[in-house]
Amino acid sequence: MGTLTTTGRTRSMAALFTGVALLNTATVGLSTAATLIVAAGSGPGWSGLPSVASVLGTAAGALGAGLLLPAQGRRRVLGAGYGVAAAGALIAFAGALTTSLVPLLLGILLVGVGNGGAQLSRYVAADLYPEERRGRALSTVVWAGTVGALVGPALMAPAANVVTRFGWPSLSGPVAVAVFATAAAALAAMFLPRGVPERLPQRPAVFGAGGPVRSPAVLKPLAAMVAAQLAMVAVMTMTPLQLQDHGHGLDVVGWVLSAHLVGMFALAPLSGRIADRWGPRVTINAGLGLLALASATAIAAPTAHTTGLPVALFLLGYGWNLVFVGGSAQLSRDLAPETRSRVQGAVDAVVWSASALAGLGSGQLFSGGGYGLVAVVGGVLALLPLALLAPRRRDVR
Repeated sequence: MGTLTTTGRTRSMAALFTGVALLNTATVGLSTAATLIVAAGSGPGWSGLPSVASVLGTAAGALGAGLLLPAQGRRRVLGAGYGVAAAGALIAFAGALTTSLVPLLLGILLVGVGNGGAQLSRYVAADLYPEERRGRALSTVVWAGTVGALVGPALMAPAANVVTRFGWPSLSGPVAVAVFATAAAALAAMFLPRGVPERLPQRPAVFGAGGPVRSPAVLKPLAAMVAAQLAMVAVMTMTPLQLQDHGHGLDVVGWVLSAHLVGMFALAPLSGRIADRWGPRVTINAGLGLLALASATAIAAPTAHTTGLPVALFLLGYGWNLVFVGGSAQLSRDLAPETRSRVQGAVDAVVWSASALAGLGSGQLFSGGGYGLVAVVGGVLALLPLALLAPRRRDVR
């Protein structure tokens, strides 16, 4: 990556930023609408299925992209992933129009595949810069999710109003937005400059005895990222149902989720600076603490849609962001170049596969014990990795 000019770096960052922003815009509206569609058709106990499909697709996309990057290059892999996402959005739209579960979930799965490639964009950005600037570089791409955090929820109600004029179901509106956003992301990937190296050396296997995924340098951030993803997905996924059960419409759901998504992405540059200045460990621990605080806030104010829930969802988002940026920064810093791409893809695959359990389990928890039980489980999950990450004499960063 060091051979790129300043102009090439800027162009690369712009293309990466745009693709991630558009994929986040698509995913936010699609996931929320699909959750409500499934809950209405199959009951709240199955409302976690769209989240499961999304995260499984993301896991497969991240693993596949990580394996293909060494041979096929950034531009080709990201473009193909976004193309798959666009096809998936079209299939999901057909499912939303007919209220058919199979095409809806299949489409979400394929959008997730494209999102898996988008997730690895942060590592591509980090590789553009020297070690001391990698935290800020990858956090800039994570920050692109702010666009989705603001635009995605804001478009849900207007899109619903537009599609009803055609006699279509209102919840198909956010899915239609996903169709246009994913298609635009595929177009944006074409502008990734050829100055970004297209091929990397072949890497050894990442799993198995002695593989890099099993090293402490990978296992510690991996454990924290899995726990953060589990806690965040469980609470976030059930919040629209909690609001709907208390009589609120898509407008309230949209802006409460906006608070969450702003927390997830808007302060990412600050998280990157924290990681560069005080190290990934401090960043990760701060994030886990915020996730626990968010769960406590949701437990204390489960129906306060103007105060408690927006605050809880914002803290939930920023706690996740700190863990995500801190863990990613540690992986970018500690992995050797010859294993970096495939290990990063494998880590993302594990993280997203684990969070599929949260997506499915959260629906069952909500059905059996309500939103409070979901929040309690989220808080416990956030606290579990702290013992593993406790500082040792010779490992302060």
